[in-house]
Amino acid sequence: MANQDLNGKICIVTGTGSGLGRAMTLALAAAGAKVAGVDISEQAAAKTVADAEAGAVLPVIADITSVDDVERIIATTTAELGGLHVLINCAGLGMSWLRTDYMTNRLNFWDLDPDGWQRVMDVNVRGAFLLARAAAPHLMTQGWGRIINVTTSFNTMMRGGNMPYGQSKAALESATAAWADDLKDTGVSANVLIPGGAADTPMVPQESGYDRAELVRPEQMGPPAVWLASDASDGVNGKRIMARRWDPTLPDADAAKAATAPAAWPDLAANAGVGQAKTK
Repeated sequence: MANQDLNGKICIVTGTGSGLGRAMTLALAAAGAKVAGVDISEQAAAKTVADAEAGAVLPVIADITSVDDVERIIATTTAELGGLHVLINCAGLGMSWLRTDYMTNRLNFWDLDPDGWQRVMDVNVRGAFLLARAAAPHLMTQGWGRIINVTTSFNTMMRGGNMPYGQSKAALESATAAWADDLKDTGVSANVLIPGGAADTPMVPQESGYDRAELVRPEQMGPPAVWLASDASDGVNGKRIMARRWDPTLPDADAAKAATAPAAWPDLAANAGVGQAKTK
């Protein structure tokens, strides 16, 4: 685990009921944080609450695509837990939600149901935006905060037969870089955290054909999530941290250095001359 004490830190984690969100919720709670665990499933959230440190996780059942629900998440967290310091946007819908056998029965973009496409984009992009939008003013007012978005590997974003999941994560990746720029010098950061490969979660169905022993363990997200939620990551903004490259046997500063790169596509931006011209 990361060597950070999160006592006094209050976090929101979406998708707390399973997979990566559950792993990060449990890790934050074990490090001393209070966590508002957000999920659309009351049963899934309750299991995470039961497995966490006693009293550390407050379940909040909500649909993150709803403006009213998002406002309730923020209000409930600040009222019942006493504040807000960290937002982790992890809730998402993957390709298996559209078609469980998508890896063997290719789902081309022209075969997508428009309503299914929209729901994936709403959960994966709109939900993260609504929560960040609602949390940012509170975080900036106190002069310290973290927005952490879970995206995916670059090749996954661009692979055919993987839309709109890849498309939604590319949107969130670029949004993170833009939010980091907006938040510069506020004391609040926006960063990306990814597993670094297919993870052993419900998003990778049993029908996928993967050897599950080769998949990234969700628990690998814990140490970098705890580090990002701590004071030790002050000044880290607009970065992408890969959990698979995080070595928990190293001091956090060394582990972070090995696992960190710029978010989004800075090389492409540099080649395009971005930033050289003034916007009007």
